[in-house]
Amino acid sequence: MSYREQFIWKRGIQLSINCYKLTEKFPKSELYGLTSQIRRASVSVPSNIAEGYGRRTQKEYVQFLHIALGSLRELDTQLIIAKEVKLTLPQLFAPILEEVDSMQGILVSTIQKLKADRS
Repeated sequence: MSYREQFIWKRGIQLSINCYKLTEKFPKSELYGLTSQIRRASVSVPSNIAEGYGRRTQKEYVQFLHIALGSLRELDTQLIIAKEVKLTLPQLFAPILEEVDSMQGILVSTIQKLKADRS
């Protein structure tokens, strides 16, 4: 099976696309600020899932899932700041913040399952 067939990778791709669409609405003055940081963090999630999937061992895969989880938490923080400083309409943040929360839950449960399988 390819990483492209993985549910969590597909969800990560969609999250990244949604973050790009959201940040298009930010002021141009933020292009090198939160816009760039949000985009990088969101791209890091599926990228680390894919990279980890290609590793030799399950332990390495779990390590990359932890990195993806860290990127998600970074993204969550950046989105909250962007919302609080009103970079675009507040209601546009809610669906993406829910998506981040859901993705965190999926990653945590995947990590826990993989660790349990190793035991």
